Amino acid sequence: MDIQFYNRVTQAVEKEKVYGDKFVEWLYKTETGKALSTVVCKAPISQLYGALQNTPFSRNKIVPFIKNFNIPMDDYLPEEGRDTQSPYSSFNKFFIRRFKEGKRHFVQDKNEMPAFSEARYFGYTSVHDEEVIPVKGLYLKPKALLANKKWEETFHDGPLLLARLCPVDYHRFHYPDDGTIVEDYRIEGLLHSVNPLALKMKQDILMTNERHVTILETKNFGKLAYIEVGAVCVGKIVQSQPLTKGAAFKRGDEKGYFLFGGSTVIVIGEKGKWTPSQDILDYTKKGMETYIQLGMSVAQTN
Repeated sequence: MDIQFYNRVTQAVEKEKVYGDKFVEWLYKTETGKALSTVVCKAPISQLYGALQNTPFSRNKIVPFIKNFNIPMDDYLPEEGRDTQSPYSSFNKFFIRRFKEGKRHFVQDKNEMPAFSEARYFGYTSVHDEEVIPVKGLYLKPKALLANKKWEETFHDGPLLLARLCPVDYHRFHYPDDGTIVEDYRIEGLLHSVNPLALKMKQDILMTNERHVTILETKNFGKLAYIEVGAVCVGKIVQSQPLTKGAAFKRGDEKGYFLFGGSTVIVIGEKGKWTPSQDILDYTKKGMETYIQLGMSVAQTN
C-alpha cells in the first residue's frame, strides 16, 4: 500500500518511505500477525523493544537509518555532551535529536497557530460523536479520545488537527501558543501502530491506544485538548516539564517527546474558535495528509 502525502515545503504530492512496513503488513494483514497483535501491542512488549533502543549496540542502526531515509543531519544537534564525530550514544538519543538554533521558526502572528509537531496533518473544522469521519480507515470521536465526561461539552463539535509523526521525523512536540495548564491525565490502552495501513485495518486505534491528555488554556485559541497517542514500539511518552496545574508556557516551548516509534499528536479546540489551514482541509477531503514543518501555520482564529 503506497502512502501519498502533500508536502507543503516542496508543494508537491510525494510518496512516503515507510519504516518497518513489512512488520506492519505482517501484523495487520496476515492471520498469524492478527492473532498475535493483541500481545505485540501491549505495553510490556513495546516497552521492551523501546528499551533496546537505549543500548549502546543500537547505535549500529543510526547510520543506515540516516542513509535510507535521507535525513538532513546538518539540521540537528548532537546529544548533549557529545561531538559530531560520535553524536549519539544510542538509537533513542538519535531518535529524540533536537534542531539546531534557527533551523525552525514558530509563526508569531497571534491569529496563526504554529505547527506543534513536524508531521503529516489531517484537519477538520468540526468533529462530533454523531458523525464518523473515515479517512483511509481513520475514525475520530472526541468523547472516546478524551475519555473524560468533564470535557465532552467543552470540545463538542470543535475543530481538530491530527499530526502523525513517522519514525523518520523529529519526535519532540511543542506548545502552540502562550497559556497555562488546566489539567492533565493519562489513559491506559494498547499500543497499535498508527501507520495508515494499520488504521485502515483496525479503525478504532486512536481511540483505544494509550494516550496522555493535557487541557490547555491558551491566549489566542481558547481551550485546547492536547492529546499524545502512543504506538507500537514507543517506549515512552515523556513530558519535558512537570504538568503542574496553573503552570505557564510560551508559544514554541517544548512540551515533550516520544521515544522510539511512530506516534501521533491530536489537538481539539472549542467550537468556532479556530479553523485548520485551507491546504490541510483540502487534502484531508482527498484522504491525504499534509506534511508541515515545525512552527509553520496550521490554523487561524475565526
